[in-house]
Amino acid sequence: MAELLSIHDFPLPQNLRDSAVLVPVFRDAAGEVQVVMVRRTAYGVHGGQLAFPGGKPEPTDADLRATALREAFEEVHLPPAQVQLLAALPTVAVPSGFRISPFLGRIERPARWQWQAREVDEVLEIPLRHLADELNHTEETWNLPGWPGPRRVPFYRVGGEAAYPLWGASYRIIQPLIPRLLAGEWEI
Repeated sequence: MAELLSIHDFPLPQNLRDSAVLVPVFRDAAGEVQVVMVRRTAYGVHGGQLAFPGGKPEPTDADLRATALREAFEEVHLPPAQVQLLAALPTVAVPSGFRISPFLGRIERPARWQWQAREVDEVLEIPLRHLADELNHTEETWNLPGWPGPRRVPFYRVGGEAAYPLWGASYRIIQPLIPRLLAGEWEI
């Protein structure tokens, strides 16, 4: 019987392109840490997936931090003045050919979320305690179109009734960050 491969066993392209995301966090009125994510629109290679606001650098971006802030403003109308960057997180290389540079940012939550409807279907505020609860963390065997075969995929179930899977690059960014946020490494 062949050994089942993990999602992390996909080969990476030789020439990775840079991209950057903002990992927005804030404390709600009850003092709970919330992680902000977007659910992508249904089309495109990442259609319907949970992600952090972000994308590819533009020539006008001074650096990848600027890319993350610009993209967060474009996608969810989060003004850079309402973001305090706390840390550059470890980069994540993905089979789609990108090297993602994530930046943790404490934000002032807008009174009402707005988003770019062409790219984003909804903005989710996910309680850190939800992600830290082992009951919401699982692993399944998936075989998605374009994959060479089935893979074991770890993910978090988020989003209440809809129970969206938080997996892939977003999972690889948030999973090692959860214990650091729980430990209070940064003032949120």
